[in-house]
Formats: sequence, C-alpha cells, structure tokens
Amino acid sequence: MDEDDLRKLEAVGSRLVFGAGQMLIESGKPGTGLYVVAEGHIVVEAPEGTRELGPGSVVGERALFSDDGLRTARVRALTHGVVIAVDRSEVDRLCAEDPELADRLATS
Repeated sequence: MDEDDLRKLEAVGSRLVFGAGQMLIESGKPGTGLYVVAEGHIVVEAPEGTRELGPGSVVGERALFSDDGLRTARVRALTHGVVIAVDRSEVDRLCAEDPELADRLATS
C-alpha cells in the first residue's frame, strides 16, 4: 500500500477513536470492512503469528477477499489512537475502479 492508496481509503472512511486494550476485530466474525491505522498502535493475533502495527497499516482486508468472508485474526489496541473505518461497499467500489488496488489489498 502506498500513500495514494491510503488517501483513497481515508477519503471514504470514518474516523474512530479507540482506547488501549479495546478490541477492534474478533476472529470468526463477518468482515464488514477494513481499518487504516491513523494514530496509535495495534496488535494483530493471526494464525501465522502476532505482530504489532502502527500508522499507515491496514487491517481487516483479508476477510473481504476470502471465500467465507470471516475474520481470521483478532485485532486489539495497544495504545490510544485513531483508525479510519472503511465499509466493505466502499472497498468494493474502489477496487472495481482500480483493480490494482484490489491486488495490493489482497496481498497486504
């Protein structure tokens, strides 16, 4: 994901403030969109391991491109911060307009 991709997602999303320890995504739930981390840090607990992410990171995209549409990771806040929440319909629209964006999201 480059800066242009992040700007496209941020332009159609909504800012959500989160607190340290807050759950952002639960494994096994339907994927309704994705998040772009604008401020703060999160931790992703996925089948392939745990990783910490910060500003500019995108999470939740995997469920949007999977066959069953379910979340495979748990994501929670490490610190206070802000994410940009982008609904699935907006992601679908952006990907239809820019198929290369879909490829970049699917492999991020």
